[in-house]
Amino acid sequence: MAATVSIDGGVLTVVMHGLDKLWSMKSQLDVPLAHVRGASVDPSIVHESKGWRGPGSNVPGVITAGTFHQHGELIFWDVHRGDNAVVIELGHDSFERLVIEVDDPLATVQLIQRAIAGRAGSADR
Repeated sequence: MAATVSIDGGVLTVVMHGLDKLWSMKSQLDVPLAHVRGASVDPSIVHESKGWRGPGSNVPGVITAGTFHQHGELIFWDVHRGDNAVVIELGHDSFERLVIEVDDPLATVQLIQRAIAGRAGSADR
């Protein structure tokens, strides 16, 4: 089941559903919007090296979920097939990236990009 993303009060929230909570060892991630650098749709990311898993699950072609360690960085994954994969780039956070599968990747990226643009616009005032 796909993750859901929402933004409220300057916090980006990713909620995992169903068994993904068990496989990823997390039910929800809350990230200050100030830590979000950007988001993109990237279905091909599922074919990239994940690094080493801990804690989480990885059954290639079925599910990649949980915390993965790669080149000294932590990356959170919650992806099944990857067709609707969204990559959320973070800075100054425990994770460098969140790679999640959502129902509507374009709408999710637009939501995040609008929130980032709004954050930048409010800093100019």
